[in-house]
Amino acid sequence: TVENQSSVSEFLLLGIPIQPEQQGVFFALFLGMYLTTVLGNLLILLLIRLDSRLHNPMYFFLSHLALTDITFSSVTVPKMLVIMQTKRKSIPYAGCLSQTCFFILLADLDSFLITTMAYDRYVAICHPLHYTTIMSQSVCVTLVLGSWVIACACALLHTLLLAQLSFCADNTIPYFFCDLAALLKLSCSDTSLNQLVIFTAGLTAIMPPFVCILVSYGHIGATILRVPSAKGICKALSTCGSHLSVVTLYYGAIIGVYFLPSSNSTNDSNIISSLMYTVVTPMLNPFIYSLRNKDMKGALRKLLSK
Repeated sequence: TVENQSSVSEFLLLGIPIQPEQQGVFFALFLGMYLTTVLGNLLILLLIRLDSRLHNPMYFFLSHLALTDITFSSVTVPKMLVIMQTKRKSIPYAGCLSQTCFFILLADLDSFLITTMAYDRYVAICHPLHYTTIMSQSVCVTLVLGSWVIACACALLHTLLLAQLSFCADNTIPYFFCDLAALLKLSCSDTSLNQLVIFTAGLTAIMPPFVCILVSYGHIGATILRVPSAKGICKALSTCGSHLSVVTLYYGAIIGVYFLPSSNSTNDSNIISSLMYTVVTPMLNPFIYSLRNKDMKGALRKLLSK
């Protein structure tokens, strides 16, 4: 059983290294960011549900991304806020493993959904005449289901391997959540298989989507530049630039934490990188992908006028 694998019944999360006099300011900041994430993404879900004009592939993927961003932030941020406010730093062993599992699941799912959205934009701009044929309802459902299946498989694989490890004397995690890499450092078992799986699963679940996104936006840029118009180029740069900036922030932070040698990065820099993809990007996604969009603005005006 899980209990037999470990002599540690709980872990201590140290949280974010902040001076005591700054705790209140940072608590208010992170609470504000979390509420913005939840309310912004709930607004997207509500608008897509209520406005029939938004019942198309782009918004189908966006609704799934919004739901994923809400749950992704909710896996780590509430516990971080509790630690900051109450100083209760303990998390049960089973709770820590559960947090790790859901964190990996939702991080991978976020990655795949952003990729499907980039592919959807590529088809819409580069193959507009075949868009409805290529992005049929069955294709959209298959892409989302496939994303869920691969993300679940990755999360379960990492969690089952983690459950086999023993944790001895040290149970202090210098992080604000149960990070897989931090837990492996605490284990007194051989973690070489876990490290190998992180690297191979990471190459499968992180790098191909990142490359697909870059290739999709590369084709979009090339297509727009073939028919140059000042308005079209400005619009493309605005949309693609904002999408790519969030994508680069998200993937750059993940690659920095999990794939660059740990000797090159301090614990504080890893915490800042983790905050980028657990707190900042889920908050930015509603603004980048939708609330700047004229269809969403129209749906919002329609809702407010009611």
